[in-house]
Amino acid sequence: MKSELTSPEERTVVRRWARHPRCVARARADLRTTLASWCLPTVEEVALLVLSELITNAVRHARVPGRQIETRYLHQGDRVRIEVHDAADPHPRLMTPPLEAVHGRGLLLVDALADQWGVTPRAAVGKAVWAVLAIPDDVDRCRSGRG
Repeated sequence: MKSELTSPEERTVVRRWARHPRCVARARADLRTTLASWCLPTVEEVALLVLSELITNAVRHARVPGRQIETRYLHQGDRVRIEVHDAADPHPRLMTPPLEAVHGRGLLLVDALADQWGVTPRAAVGKAVWAVLAIPDDVDRCRSGRG
């Protein structure tokens, strides 16, 4: 893991990960720490599940040799945006897999849990798959001294 940018003022954290299944747990731990530092424990469970699905898709499907996966966590006022960048051009599609299928439900979970989600092409190569989670109004306790 390489920390490219961490800025408490901008509340943005960017990390790069080797495209390996182990990065999923490491990225989850990193997001958990980030949310705690932002005093956002109430969005943690959903945020971790959304991140898991997005980064697992990148590990499984973004098979571009020598390229890493990048995560970005952005605290944007009343919401948290989770982005997973990879170097593969094909965009994920929301689909309903057969009942007996083992895989293929990740984006259904993201669609159900996130307030918004989408795919944005990157300037050079690849894409960013992102999800936005609303922060409940009563969450900012530790900065206001009540938590």
